[in-house]
Order: sequence, then C-alpha cells, then structure tokens
Amino acid sequence: MGANGHPLVSLQHVDKRFGTLHALKDVSLDVAAGEVVVVIGPSGSGKSTLCRCINRLETIDGGTITVDGQPLPEEGRALARLRADIGMVFQSFNLFAHKSVLDNITLGPIKVRGTDRGAAEKKARELLDRVGIGDKAGAMPAQLSGGQQQRAAIARALAMEPKLMLFDEPTSALDPEYIREVLDVMRGLADDGMTMIVVTHEMGFARSAASRVVFMDQGRLVEDAAPDTFFTAPESDRARDFLATILTH
Repeated sequence: MGANGHPLVSLQHVDKRFGTLHALKDVSLDVAAGEVVVVIGPSGSGKSTLCRCINRLETIDGGTITVDGQPLPEEGRALARLRADIGMVFQSFNLFAHKSVLDNITLGPIKVRGTDRGAAEKKARELLDRVGIGDKAGAMPAQLSGGQQQRAAIARALAMEPKLMLFDEPTSALDPEYIREVLDVMRGLADDGMTMIVVTHEMGFARSAASRVVFMDQGRLVEDAAPDTFFTAPESDRARDFLATILTH
C-alpha cells in the first residue's frame, strides 16, 4: 500500500483506443508499494500502452488511474509533478546526446526539484556507482555501450527519487551481452524495495524478480498470478500457448 493506505497505483476499468484499435479493454490492476509487477504477453497486447497511460504519456478513454491515491492530473504543473514521481525507462535510452552522462542525470533534479548543483552531482555519482558505471560520469552518451547507456538512463530516472519506476522493454534494443547487466541493476532495485512495473520479454527476470506476473492479450489483462503459479500452471489456454512458444525457443 501507499502511505495513505491506498495501492500505490490503481487502474480501474481502463479503456484506450487508437482509432479503430482497442488497445486496452477494461483493464483493472492494483500495485502495492514495494511490489515488482512484470507485464508479459505477445506483441500488440497492450503492454506498452498500459505503461504509457500510467504516467499519462497517453490519455485514457474510460476508467480511472490513481497514483498514491490521487487521480492522474490532466496537464500543467500537477502533471509535471506526477511525472517527476514516476521514473520511466524506455527501449531507447533517450539520453541527451550533447550532454555528459553526469549532466544528463543532474538535469532533472536541478531544473525540476530545485536541487543545488553540488548536491545533485554528488547524488548522480552515487547512482552511477550503484549501476556500475561510476567511471563514465564525464563521458558522452555516444561513447557508451548500449548496456551502459541504459544503466545511465536508469540512474537518471532514480535521481528524481521516484515513488514508482516504469520499465518499457528496457532490454529489447540491447545486444545479448548487455542484457544481463541491465537486468542485474533492475534486480538490485527490486531487492531494495523499489515499486516497479516492468514490461519485458525476459522470462528469467519475470521468474526471479517479480512479485506478480500479469499476462495481457489483445488489450485484456488475462492473468495475474505469482511467478511460480504462472510459469508452472497458467490458467488460460492463451497463456499456455504463449509460454509454450517462448520457452521452447
């Protein structure tokens, strides 16, 4: 639960359409503080849309979303404050190419939180150490491997001290040798009690780090179960078919 006894994130009967595509159909999901909820499912099932609706990168057409008991703001300063409390890590790293790694990480705390530059830089260096790239503070993003760029993006999100971290397929753009280093950082965050909603194809991570696994298909939330239950005894034919396909490759 959040500080006020509510779930930290609550989606109730959420609907989202893109023209004729019904991307989310009557989706309800509660996430308590400290939970790691891993969202899996086939391409086009609505996983990324779900993530993007939670910090209002996409608006919803029906239902409600609350974060820490508060409905999502429409726009303006309240929305900016909400986004400051929700860290988001995408497939693409979205680092500012013309700024050093250190400047990428301190920008949000200085501009949005009003943090003193010295304090922001100290915190940024601690976070870079935490994600294993403490020696890259002065580097430009182009000088980093994909895995290092994604770890820098995670550090940047953490610098805002978010209540919640959203990960939208954070390893899907990475070469195989870099995937593990990013997942290891995410496992560390999970161990430290960070509330996380993770959209991923990495079933090993789902099995080992998730509090719950949510399976989506064609815009619907089909199953919501503990990892052991989901991977050993999924309830729906659709989930069984999905697991049979991905776990045999």
